Amino acid sequence: MHSPLRVALIAGAVVLAAVGAATLIGGEESRSAGPVDPTPTTTPATTQPPETTTTTSRPDGNGQPVTFAFGGDVHFEGNLRARLGQPSTALSAVAPLLEGADVAMVNLEAAITERGTPSDKAYNFRSPPSAFTALRSAGVDVTTMANNHGMDFGTEGLADSLAARAGAGIPVLGIGANATEAYAPWRTTVRGQRIAVLAATDVLDDWLIPAWTATDTQGGLASAKGAQQVRLEAAVRAARRGTDTLVVYLHWGAEGNTCPTPRQRELAAALVTAGADIVVGSHAHRVQGGGRFGEAFVDYGLGNFVFYNESGESGRTGVLRVTAVGRRITGYEWVPARISGGLPRALGEPARSQDLAEFANRRACAGLGA
Repeated sequence: MHSPLRVALIAGAVVLAAVGAATLIGGEESRSAGPVDPTPTTTPATTQPPETTTTTSRPDGNGQPVTFAFGGDVHFEGNLRARLGQPSTALSAVAPLLEGADVAMVNLEAAITERGTPSDKAYNFRSPPSAFTALRSAGVDVTTMANNHGMDFGTEGLADSLAARAGAGIPVLGIGANATEAYAPWRTTVRGQRIAVLAATDVLDDWLIPAWTATDTQGGLASAKGAQQVRLEAAVRAARRGTDTLVVYLHWGAEGNTCPTPRQRELAAALVTAGADIVVGSHAHRVQGGGRFGEAFVDYGLGNFVFYNESGESGRTGVLRVTAVGRRITGYEWVPARISGGLPRALGEPARSQDLAEFANRRACAGLGA
């Protein structure tokens, strides 16, 4: 799926060990997860009892490691839109940050449409279907559209997004013609390890919740808000069966915060209890803390990733790499970068070491372990 990880990135990332965080085990073979189906697979509901993060053993599946790479928010506004004129090379700068991972995932923060009426909100983002080509060419294996921009152009935009998803060439999660589709996991197998990934948003403007939330009779987004959290937890419990490593990618938190909100911490605990092994997300436009949550792994904020005209704290970014052997998290690392011209660029020294130290420091207010 990806070319071998560059030695320079590994050398830079292991600096994380100096600031107290675990690092990935080196020398792991990169392997394709195989052909992907852009439509998530559905799983029957289950009443399986919830598991705990402290007393339940973590089986290793077949004992083989799988490495995940997670990036934050992506859109194609401003100068980034022009790059889609040649989508196969539009995000060539991103590829080195993702290569070597078995499963790479980002959040696509846009409606895939050229039609529709903009929603009554401050910012409305959209992209043509070539956005999927750009992501796929950069090494992204799966993306989520469950966020506060996924339906920026109403029901027409949703119809176009669903049509584009059918030909995307990569799985697109968190959006669907009904709740069954929107909350469905994507499943793949890597080295015999069974992987499931779900996505949902916990950020929606109050007046848009009724129109944007996927239900049994309405298309929309997978949501964690209000009563929909029960549906999301049920989806996690259902996906747990037949899965060695279960990932949930969320859109959550408060913009500008470098520490998670109480709501984020509450939701992370609920999803881990329901069976998630890795919970990550974005929305705050800031890098927040990541670390161990009992036997699981949680990262509260991946920051922006491919984003127009970002600088300062909102331009701080990176890639989170997590290695799991079944349910056991065997290592993780943060590969720091900065957004320049809308694209993330890996940092050199001394900025890299400074960012790694900052990443480690942010675990404290997140209540996470190293």
